Amino acid sequence: MKKLVILTHSPEETIELAKKIGSVLKAGDCIAYFGDLGVGKTTFTRGLAQGLGLPDEVSSPTFSIVNEYHGKGLSLYHFDMYRICNEDALETTGFYDYPLDESIFAIEWAENVIDFLPENKIKITLEHIDDDTRRITIEGGERFENFKY
Repeated sequence: MKKLVILTHSPEETIELAKKIGSVLKAGDCIAYFGDLGVGKTTFTRGLAQGLGLPDEVSSPTFSIVNEYHGKGLSLYHFDMYRICNEDALETTGFYDYPLDESIFAIEWAENVIDFLPENKIKITLEHIDDDTRRITIEGGERFENFKY
């Protein structure tokens, strides 16, 4: 499986990239984010939501565990799994009750629950290069192999 690697040089560029990715997402897609604190996972999700045409302002789900965004099309469920470390803890969040087959999941700190995510997940790794620059690596999903940004 090929990887798509893109450098962005500002939060605005990261949002623009994510908007383009959001525009090709489909029901059942599970985005698994990897990256350190403050690297731009919520910023990326903000762009995904815009690409999906969702009207809400995206914020970090750190304290709520999940934020829901609904529009006329697909819904986006934005999870923060920072404090979730096993399947029992994941189940207590209600994770399995959300309708992945008819929506999109975006999961921060996916490394904590990777064994419980769908096999066909889309892995997005964000790396801090400097104050503004991010290396964004996208793996999974053939539609991203020839993606043009």
